[in-house]
Amino acid sequence: MLSLRQRALIGGIASGALSVGVGTLVVFSYINTRVLDQFDGALQDRHTQLVVGLSATTDDPENLRQLVFDPAYSAPYSGRYWQVTDSAGTIYTSASLFDETIAEPRSTSDGTTVWNTTGPDSEAIRSVYQKITFEDGTEWGVTVAESRSELINERSAAQRNLLLVFGLVGLIGVASSLLLTSAIVGPLRKLRADVAHRWDQGDELVPADYPDEVSPLVEDLNKLLHRNREIVSGSRRQAADLAHALKTPATILRNELAALSDTGVDTEPAEEALTRIDAQLARSLARMRATNTGELTHSRTDLSNSVERLSRLFSAMAEREGKTLFSECEAGLCVRMDPQDIEEVIGNILDNALKWCRTSFQITARRADNGIELCVEDDGPGIPEDARLEVVRSGSRLDTSVKGTGLGLSISVELLAAYGGTLELRRSERFGGLACEVKISP
Repeated sequence: MLSLRQRALIGGIASGALSVGVGTLVVFSYINTRVLDQFDGALQDRHTQLVVGLSATTDDPENLRQLVFDPAYSAPYSGRYWQVTDSAGTIYTSASLFDETIAEPRSTSDGTTVWNTTGPDSEAIRSVYQKITFEDGTEWGVTVAESRSELINERSAAQRNLLLVFGLVGLIGVASSLLLTSAIVGPLRKLRADVAHRWDQGDELVPADYPDEVSPLVEDLNKLLHRNREIVSGSRRQAADLAHALKTPATILRNELAALSDTGVDTEPAEEALTRIDAQLARSLARMRATNTGELTHSRTDLSNSVERLSRLFSAMAEREGKTLFSECEAGLCVRMDPQDIEEVIGNILDNALKWCRTSFQITARRADNGIELCVEDDGPGIPEDARLEVVRSGSRLDTSVKGTGLGLSISVELLAAYGGTLELRRSERFGGLACEVKISP
């Protein structure tokens, strides 16, 4: 379906083309009539001059050639001619006719007759003819003619000039259509940008800032934005409440299993099952939280602060196990993610690196051309290349010698995907173990 801009532009160009086309036809018709009238008027004037000259030379019409002076009448086949015929049928002509004559209309009225005929060498001419009776009683047929090529040339010149004018008018019309389209679509572009940013700021759109035709839509969008905020907030509260509600029974079960373990009962399978239940619940709640956050909000989080805080936490945990965490983070890094979500992603990756590294692991965060890159590397055994995709997709565990659920990386992938981020596993060039590289839009 065509956009509003395309519709307005096509409509403006079509209406402009139609207006220019109709205007051109009308003006061309007027110009043709006007040029013909001027051409006939000039013929009438020359006819009058010839009649006046003939009235003084009725006794010797040959003198007309000297009396009616016009260089075009003297040049053979010049395109401008005159001819007079007396009552006896004797014909006197201008020198331009040479040895030719001009046909006279068969039926004539008392007035002048203007008509198209042929002249010397079958030339198309336009002629004015009138039968004149002078006071001395002599009767003469007086003809003045001119080549129609002059008329055609005048029309063509006028049309060419008009085509240039109408072409310029057409270009102005197209430019006006573009400007008008931009002015019409401008409020919609502004509305689109405002809707994108108002969600971050929590402000409502102001209907008075938009044209009357758009104001009702703005009011409806305000209601929709408000409703969406309520849905997102409610969903996140429900997820948090559900997590809290499940955490208490899980803790009770874990304490009961610990008590049974103290009495010598083998509770390891039950504890592992409970751990996987907790992880699956955490995964589902994280997915619910991401679904209601990544698509509907544009939160910004100070990534540098989060990395620094989590680095301190995991450094302390690493020291207790005789391991070392190195941290390199550029200042002022921000990402479009909810703070809880991005910190859960970083925490899961750091926790995985702490479990599997031998002595050292490192977190690095920096700006890149396409956003923010965060990489966690360790000196552990790593993951075979053919198994990396399966690990992040299903959360399966390749080695059960270390306690865990195997869902940390899978949860991180789902949280990042909700915000358009990615998680890639590769071999660490620095430590030789696993490298988890996260890419997020700034």
